Amino acid sequence: MSGKPKLHYFNGRGRMESIRWLLAAAGVEFEECFLETKDDLIKLQKDGSLLFQQVPMVEIDGMKMVQSRAISNYIATKYNLYGKDLKERALIDMYVEAVIDLNELLMTHTFQPADKKEQHFATIVDKATNRYFPVYEKVLKDHGQDFLVGNQFSRADVQLLETLLMAEECKPDILAKFPHLQSFKARISNIPSIKKFLQPGSQRKPPLQEKDVPKLMKIFH
Repeated sequence: MSGKPKLHYFNGRGRMESIRWLLAAAGVEFEECFLETKDDLIKLQKDGSLLFQQVPMVEIDGMKMVQSRAISNYIATKYNLYGKDLKERALIDMYVEAVIDLNELLMTHTFQPADKKEQHFATIVDKATNRYFPVYEKVLKDHGQDFLVGNQFSRADVQLLETLLMAEECKPDILAKFPHLQSFKARISNIPSIKKFLQPGSQRKPPLQEKDVPKLMKIFH
């Protein structure tokens, strides 16, 4: 288990996508091993690769890491994306945890039953524009710096950008009232490692389509 990190997950976003973003932002090349069938998952479970019997799992530095937050914390620390001291790390954690909450809402939209989709969409827009985005807008406005924490590129910037782009996929004008977030999006998107990840043909995954849901259900249920 040496060389490039190896990511074990299905060929889609889910809980692995933020990990892909972090590795890409750090300029780290990685390999992917996609689960195609239920048997692929069972094989990993039976050979002891999955500590808690679930993916995502990342092979890195001789470890088979599970639990997406633990994986992300390790990568962020290893590649200097986690602030310069304990206070900065606490801020980064707060910003990232809120982003994860919104990300979860966005990720689960495709799985909603037809009669719940409209209400779920309304909840996404309400929480994004009234609870989460105003906080990041104010942070960027108040300190007048390029990045969220310590004027240094961190995982908070990476994961906020990921979620901003997901929100725009859901509602293209969702950032209309947030000029500082619009500037942030443009600025972070132009960091060379991020810009590369946003190009067609990268390992960034497209939004989940409804037609993909039955295949996922067969793997995981």
